[in-house]
Order: sequence, then structure tokens, then C-alpha cells
Amino acid sequence: MKQRSLLQRIIGAPYVLWAAIFIVVPLFIVAYYSFTDPNGAPTLANIKNLGEYGPIFRDSILYSLAATVISLVLAYPFAYVMSRKREKTQQIMMVLVMLPMWMSLLILTYSWMNILERNGIINTLLSKIGAGPLTLIGTPGAVIFGMVYNYIPYMILPIYSVMAKIEPSVLEAAEDLGSGGLSKLYRVILPLSMPGVVSGITMVFVPSVSTFYISQKLGDGKILLVGDIIERQIQAQNNYNMGAALSLVLMVIIVLSMALMKLFAGDTDENLYV
Repeated sequence: MKQRSLLQRIIGAPYVLWAAIFIVVPLFIVAYYSFTDPNGAPTLANIKNLGEYGPIFRDSILYSLAATVISLVLAYPFAYVMSRKREKTQQIMMVLVMLPMWMSLLILTYSWMNILERNGIINTLLSKIGAGPLTLIGTPGAVIFGMVYNYIPYMILPIYSVMAKIEPSVLEAAEDLGSGGLSKLYRVILPLSMPGVVSGITMVFVPSVSTFYISQKLGDGKILLVGDIIERQIQAQNNYNMGAALSLVLMVIIVLSMALMKLFAGDTDENLYV
């Protein structure tokens, strides 16, 4: 037992060192800048000034929730259909889902800028039929669409991975017991797939609430989210202290959301077969 414990410590040492350098130390640096002024003196001014950014935090959370809900509504049926297909078909669908993930988010966002802009493909087609042009760039819908497009694979994959493990015999047994389409979905498929749903929600909400490039480009500078303000404070104004304070609050929001999702997932797992 002692040899095994020593071996486990040796194997885990690189990860502990990695976590200390790239997780713990940056957190301390962010906390230090949050509670100091540019001269390094302790202050609470940065925290007190966070009230000015309340509407931006609200918008960031609302946009992220909207993107997460839309992603879930679109991803859930797709993941279910994908999990019921033959193995070769699943592989093809998996490649199609992961294909956008192989490209840079910058390239994907610029591509949609060209499609949605006033002289883009959509407005050109609408103009030909006398229905355009429409204002697509610089709207909340464009920003939310960008979030959904970029992050929906992170919703599909965990849900699919869980649904693929649901045996067909379980669904057949539910049908034999009188469960119809909606009843089977509510009583069998949804409870069994809930861990994947919770993982997907977390994996979409967290990058959405902290994004800044999507809102900058598809929002055309008219929509500011928390990530945009943090970038502006650090790069444009060289105000590392205020940027760190905003980052600290954003991290708290993310940690709380992840803890809530973990709690919900834990309750789901405990009551899954009750």
C-alpha cells in the first residue's frame, strides 16, 4: 500500500506542478491586482466600481443563457438521432460535428461577418427578391447566433456520448411497459441522458459568458459583454487592476454556475433509478 501510494504521488506530481503554475499562481495574481491600485497599495476601489458594470454582467449572463438554451434545444434531438444510427453513420455525423472545431474561432467569426453584413450573401439574396437589406450585424441575435454556432459542438458531444450508451433493450422494455413517445422520452431517455445534458450546459455557458471576440465582431462594437470590457481595460486603458477585478467576478460567476450544475448532476445521479 505504501509503495502504491508513493507511486501515485510520483505519477500525480507533474499535474500538481502544472496546476500550481498555471492555475493557482494566476488566481493569486488576479486577486492581488483586484485589491490594489496601480501603485500596489491595498484598496477596495476596484471592487466598489464594479457596480458601474452591472448591466454588462446582466447582458453577458442573459446572452449566454439564451445561447445555452438554443444549443440544448438544437443539440438534444440531433444527439439522440445520431446515437441511434449505425456505427458508420455515427462516425460521419461525428466528423461533421467536429469539423468546425478544427478551424480557428477567428476564421469562423469573420466568415459569418461576411455572410451577415449589409452587403453579405444573405442581404444580397434578399435584395434580389425585394426583401432586403436587413440589419443583421450589430444585433443581439447575431451575437447569440455566433455563440451557438461556435459552441454547439460542445453541447452535442457530451449528450451523444451518454445517449450512445443507452441500450436499445432499455427503450424496448419501456415500450413493452406501455410508454409512448413522450412518456419514453420523459421517463427513460431524459433521466439517463441528464449527466450529458449538464456537462453540455456547462461547456457552452462557461465560454459564452466569457467570450469577447464574437461580441466584438458580430456585435459591430454596439454590444459590450464582460469579456469586451476586460480586454478594453487591460489593452486600451492599461488598467490591469480594474480588469483583474472584473475577471475575478467573472470567475466567481463561472465557479458558482459549475457548482450548481455539479450539484444538479449529483442529485440526478442519485435519483436516476428511484
